[in-house]
Amino acid sequence: MSAALKIHKPNGAPLTSFEETVAQAIADLEATNAELKAELKDLYINSAAEVDVAGGRTAIVIHVPYRALKSYHKIQQRLVRELEKKFSGKDVVIVANRRIMPVPSNNMARSRPRSRTLTAVHAALLEDLVYPTEIVGKRQRYRLDGSRLLKVYLDPKDRNTTEYKLDTFAGVYKKLTGKECAFMFPEA
Repeated sequence: MSAALKIHKPNGAPLTSFEETVAQAIADLEATNAELKAELKDLYINSAAEVDVAGGRTAIVIHVPYRALKSYHKIQQRLVRELEKKFSGKDVVIVANRRIMPVPSNNMARSRPRSRTLTAVHAALLEDLVYPTEIVGKRQRYRLDGSRLLKVYLDPKDRNTTEYKLDTFAGVYKKLTGKECAFMFPEA
């Protein structure tokens, strides 16, 4: 199976060698894994990138079309597990490709949907990063030097499955948005 069928770049942009590698891995999974074959048949990705996170680890960020996000959520746990086996030592994160529209300059505030604002896109990116774990709380911490830290509290019932990825979530969020974020579980 061709890896070119598994990745569609916007405006016909050229593929990087890493994106070809990830697309080939997804194509291989579709060909060899019987339980993922039917779900992966019509799905594709938009791009993939490597992000260095704290502790010398590397994360793979896979951008998928927003319209296909629900289909990816159905198989995300199995797909991420298989991709982490193929790319040993790297955490895999799947996020939707969302568009941020600029503030309208002609006093037509209605011309931009709320879902296309920077704030809404960054909040949705947080949800995508930690899926299937739920966010149960957020706190904004203002430091004395004027910097901000967003504390995100995750559902404690998923502590065993996601605790090793907390640094990955923070590193990927910092790389994609430029905002500092700390992921943690609430104290009992």
